[in-house]
Amino acid sequence: MELEEQIKIAVEGCGVVLYDIAQLKEHENNIYRIYITSPAGVTLDMCENVSRMVAPILDINEPMRGKYLLEVSSPGIERKLKKLEHLQGSIGENVRGKQFEIGAFKGKLLSFDGENNFTFEGEDGEIFTINYNNILSASTYYNW
Repeated sequence: MELEEQIKIAVEGCGVVLYDIAQLKEHENNIYRIYITSPAGVTLDMCENVSRMVAPILDINEPMRGKYLLEVSSPGIERKLKKLEHLQGSIGENVRGKQFEIGAFKGKLLSFDGENNFTFEGEDGEIFTINYNNILSASTYYNW
């Protein structure tokens, strides 16, 4: 079983969903970051539980060379949408991104048709559809 699958099982055993895993370098530190979500939101206790469950798995299957820090957190209100499931879970939220044909786009994600097409309402009120396969990058944003 692959490491990500082991982590996913451990995370789900804590009653939350694995959103993403990132391997980063910040300053001099290597960081192995696990992002989790929950319909009720993510609490510090949830992050602690996941960390306790995942740490032994990482002790056996070291994910990075050398020393690293394990971090468990929510992906945040402004988060990257890397997978189809991420976009599906962001219906009703503001999304910006880049697409092959129209370049940059920005608007409220209205719906998903089940066939890889997402419908948006642009900031100018225009309704447009983008096929998931044509999206180069996307993330949620919040109007502060």
